[in-house]
Amino acid sequence: MSRAAGWPATLSSGTSPVVVLRPLRRGDVAAWRDARRRNTAWLVPWDATAPPGAPSRPVTFRRLVRRLRRSAAQGTTLPFAIEVDGRFAGQLTVNNVVRGSAQFASIGYWLDRDFAGRGVMPRAVAMAVDHCFETAGLHRIEIAIRPENSNSLRVVEKLDIREVGYAPRYLHIDGEWRDHRLYGITREEVPLGLLRRLDDAESA
Repeated sequence: MSRAAGWPATLSSGTSPVVVLRPLRRGDVAAWRDARRRNTAWLVPWDATAPPGAPSRPVTFRRLVRRLRRSAAQGTTLPFAIEVDGRFAGQLTVNNVVRGSAQFASIGYWLDRDFAGRGVMPRAVAMAVDHCFETAGLHRIEIAIRPENSNSLRVVEKLDIREVGYAPRYLHIDGEWRDHRLYGITREEVPLGLLRRLDDAESA
């Protein structure tokens, strides 16, 4: 299988806390299981689920990694693990990569609650967006967020990513079709990079 543009990749914020995005790997199984177990109530309301009649989603970590690796090799997914100061902290996945005239993708993520409130996810998203624009050659990134998900809404607010639409019953989440607010950013909006824009805003 061919190597996809921009993958594999390891990205680092170089600041404190040190946020690293790197390929999700089989060796993450223990840390991943522990984080998911401890954060079940925190994460389940926002987890994607398979709608009736659709193939079931992976039920084990190893199957999840195999599926993501296959999608990465096909160039449709960039599956990152998030590390904070060397500790596994969650996942960020660039999904639904479309080439041709679109050069588009969407980003989804989850974070261990132990790392919440430290600016980790805005920094991780900014790093991923910059990588998509500068290395993977994409032009537009979209993030879909449930209106009730205040934590994710704060991420796009901190990054100053603009809302571009509202999609009723957009994704199957936690067992039902859920409405989502849509946020989008294009390469032209961040000529110096989204991480640079975030750093400038935080230091202002």
